[in-house]
Parts: sequence; structure tokens; C-alpha cells
Amino acid sequence: MWKPGINHIEFWVSDLEKSLAFYSGFFETIGWNRLNKTAFSTGTIEIYFKEAKVSRKDTAGPRHICFQAVERSIVDEVYLYLKKQNAEIIRGPIDADNYSQGYYTIDFRDPDRYVLEVAYTPNMEM
Repeated sequence: MWKPGINHIEFWVSDLEKSLAFYSGFFETIGWNRLNKTAFSTGTIEIYFKEAKVSRKDTAGPRHICFQAVERSIVDEVYLYLKKQNAEIIRGPIDADNYSQGYYTIDFRDPDRYVLEVAYTPNMEM
């Protein structure tokens, strides 16, 4: 039943309500389900949010998390959603064939300025 992979990701956020308002619409746009007030899932991975007062420092941690779009049009829908949220868009939507043929992506920041990506990757090999 279980396969190797990521079980869950916990996001520490500075303002839980602000982040939940942003991520609720975002996850709905990319096809994730809400598990409860603070958690979302694809059925194989869970992301949940916890408010934490932490100091801000640069780290050697992950640069970003990339969410898989199952259709190219979802990247465009995410763009429209981000514009409504006045989110900072870093790049895109753009074709990034240098990654793999058909790679279509958008990079942006969440309310805590964490870098996220949504990509349609029809020809990417793992």
C-alpha cells in the first residue's frame, strides 16, 4: 500500500488565517482537497500549517516547492488566482523547454515570501 515518498510537509507561517486564506484558494485551483481547517492533501501527501513566531534567517534549506499541474491550463489558472491575491510573481507563466519539452511553469511567493512553483511537465522523466 505505501510507497517511498514524502508523508507530509509542515509549514510554519507568521499569520495562520492569512496563509489559510491564500492557500485554500491555491490548493482548490491545483486540485488538492481540504482535510481540515489547517491541512490539505492529494491523497498521497499532506501539507499542513501551523502559526509560529520564529526569527527570519536565510537558511540552506529548500529553495522552493514545486506543485505538479495535471494540465497546462492549471498554470494559467494559478496565474489568475495569484493576480487576484496580489501575490508576488517571480516568473511566468513561461515555457521552460530547457527543463523538459512542454515544461510550463510559474514561480511566486506565498504570504511569508516562501518560493513556490506550479509546473505542467508532460515529458519530464523521473
